[in-house]
Amino acid sequence: MPELTAPLRDARDPIINIVEDDVSMRESLIDLFHSMNLHAAAFASPDEFLEHAELARPGCIVLDVRLPGLNGLDLQEHLERNGSMLPIVFMTGFGDISMSVRAMKAGAIDFLTKPFRDQDMLDSVLAAIEQDAVRRRKMREFDGFTSRMDTLSPRERDVLEAVVEGLMNKQIAYRLGLSEITVKLHRASMMKKMEVTSVAELVRANERVSRHRTLKKQANDKRPESSALRGL
Repeated sequence: MPELTAPLRDARDPIINIVEDDVSMRESLIDLFHSMNLHAAAFASPDEFLEHAELARPGCIVLDVRLPGLNGLDLQEHLERNGSMLPIVFMTGFGDISMSVRAMKAGAIDFLTKPFRDQDMLDSVLAAIEQDAVRRRKMREFDGFTSRMDTLSPRERDVLEAVVEGLMNKQIAYRLGLSEITVKLHRASMMKKMEVTSVAELVRANERVSRHRTLKKQANDKRPESSALRGL
């Protein structure tokens, strides 16, 4: 079972998942994070991590490269394939340039060589937690926008698409075969449902959703059919 700094008071509290087979290093990191009032859970192996870690929680992963069984770099790849977006801070006593390049290209926050300064580890972990928080905030914004979009009528959706294309009311009316007054009514209703006050705000939100959907599709295309975060 994982070693914990302290019970989490709230599911929104970020947690640092430490995957390290060296007992003294695990204990040292637990003490370090506890001293900064950060929640952490330590795992002795990738198998234990995959079995017990709560990957849906906010936070990050502090991951040793050399581990029994699945090594850290392969675990990073496995997590990415299966949809985990938790930022990773790597640590190793045997790092080389090719390992660090591979880790960073795959999205690692940092690659620390042991022995590292406590402050370097804290800086990297705090950056990772902040990155995860920003990603989750953007996801909430995306979910909110798409939920509001689902409330639109088919005609209001047509008007939205025309507005973000930059068409004027008269042009939208011609395209949809409606009167300009009807277009204005649909447009006002659509803007109210979408909770935006300007066309610029609507366009920005729509662009963010489009980018997110593209990235999500690309990520899904990389994943195996099973999304279970268990062994390879």
